[in-house]
Amino acid sequence: MSSINNHGNTPAAWATTIIVIVGSVIAGIAIPMANVPVAIAGFVVVAIGAIVGLVMKSAGFGRKKSTH
Repeated sequence: MSSINNHGNTPAAWATTIIVIVGSVIAGIAIPMANVPVAIAGFVVVAIGAIVGLVMKSAGFGRKKSTH
């Protein structure tokens, strides 16, 4: 097991989590109302959250690699 145990507490992880939660809430509210355009917008926000997380990770805002 790694000596670095931060449980994913990185700016990339937090940004991804917050954006995905916002998108999920948007879609979750729109689906029962049968509002397809807003539901699709929620799904798009979720996808953007995943992309933002990957970009931030590659920019150095993710977990640092172990030097072991």
